[in-house]
Amino acid sequence: MRTAVRAAYVIAFLMMFSADVLPTWAAGPDAEVKALHAADQAWLKGFTAADGDVMAKLYDEHAVLMPPNAPAVIGRDAIRTSLANMASDAAKAGLVFSFSDKQDGGANGNLGWSSGSYTVKDKAGKVVETGKFLSVSKKVGGKWLYWRDTWNADSPPK
Repeated sequence: MRTAVRAAYVIAFLMMFSADVLPTWAAGPDAEVKALHAADQAWLKGFTAADGDVMAKLYDEHAVLMPPNAPAVIGRDAIRTSLANMASDAAKAGLVFSFSDKQDGGANGNLGWSSGSYTVKDKAGKVVETGKFLSVSKKVGGKWLYWRDTWNADSPPK
């Protein structure tokens, strides 16, 4: 009987511990979230420059890019080509892509995530699209690499 009571106390303690502590761990340390957001900014810089190599280096070798209204793009090499084409098309059209200052993120061990919103403006500075993004990253060799990456617009395509 005493064993059952002790087991109940242990289970109750673990439940309270996980309810109070695990959400803190899931949020991750500030340094990890800052590193995830720094990767987002490096991605934006690469996109603005239409540099597929810069963007591809931010992705795991087996990453999956999930663009809206298109099939998934699997693997770093395919992602390099896809993003370089998208960025080149955007540059030719005079589109400017930016992220909101309000991003969220978290890390737990070697997995992390980042989310936020984006805006696309045309040559005249008119907003032509707003949307949101979510990426899941893996820490490989001390560096955060996108593992899954997706975004979508707030409105249907025109």
